[in-house]
Amino acid sequence: MEYSSWLFVGFTLLVALLLFFDLRLFLSGPHVIGLRDAGVRYAAWISLAALFNIGLFVWLGTEKGLEFLTGYIVELSLSVDNIFVWLIILSYFRVPPEFRQKVLFLGIIGAVIMRGLFIAVGVTLLNLFGWVIYVFGAFLIYTGIKLALRNETEVNLEQNPVLKLTRRFLPVTEEYQGQHFFVRQKGSLLATPLFMVLIVVEVSDIVFAVDSIPAILAISRDPFIVWTSNVFAILGLRALFFLVAGALVHFRYLNIGLAVVLSFIGFKMLISDIYHVPTTVSLVGVVGILGVTILASYLTARNEVAASVNDESTKDN
Repeated sequence: MEYSSWLFVGFTLLVALLLFFDLRLFLSGPHVIGLRDAGVRYAAWISLAALFNIGLFVWLGTEKGLEFLTGYIVELSLSVDNIFVWLIILSYFRVPPEFRQKVLFLGIIGAVIMRGLFIAVGVTLLNLFGWVIYVFGAFLIYTGIKLALRNETEVNLEQNPVLKLTRRFLPVTEEYQGQHFFVRQKGSLLATPLFMVLIVVEVSDIVFAVDSIPAILAISRDPFIVWTSNVFAILGLRALFFLVAGALVHFRYLNIGLAVVLSFIGFKMLISDIYHVPTTVSLVGVVGILGVTILASYLTARNEVAASVNDESTKDN
């Protein structure tokens, strides 16, 4: 479906306005975001996405509405892994809690820009070279297998090549300097550790864009649906981080669930010329896989807690 370029411009301006509102209202100064605050913000972003989705059902019909909903859920599920990486980064660099929201806000802006570039490239490649869909499908299956086999959460971020290159040419202060990314000391401009954290966060955004764009392109080739579902999934990431970061450790089977989702979507791309998987089937499959993953994680954690309590009771007796 062809859209006026003004529709993309209008939506992007709306996103910029929402981010500006978020910046002015919630980022007035360094402070720790509580669970209630994060919950209200995330509910607001979810509500906006739901209203937009309803508009698509009314304006463009059921198929486009389902494509947006499926793409949104897929991007949201992949974003949970993004949040987990952010948690590792912020913990590794010991970023004070009151400074975290500024880094994540700028990280989200960077993620929106990166997704826009990758979407433009991905859609162009698919339109020019149809066989690229098989490359994307194979890549998603490979990523899913690699994700399922990943069992280490500790990473040596100091070996990040971009970070090492930045430190080679840019002097860095020993301590955090409030929320500043740069400070001037003795006439010299120095970067702060917070700027180093921002660099690593932005690099992680690029990595996740590489995974997520082929996934959404398997659900829809419509640039407007791909762009809007991606953006709405990204906008709530900062609030979601403060809402669920502490609980992510309990989602032990998350990697397995995301791996199956990516492999399922990759397989769908590989057989696209033979059989078109209906959007409804994709939606039910993705939701079902994630639901089973979350339920299995919850039941395992609950059984372990119950077993621990029984062991303590046995020792006391």
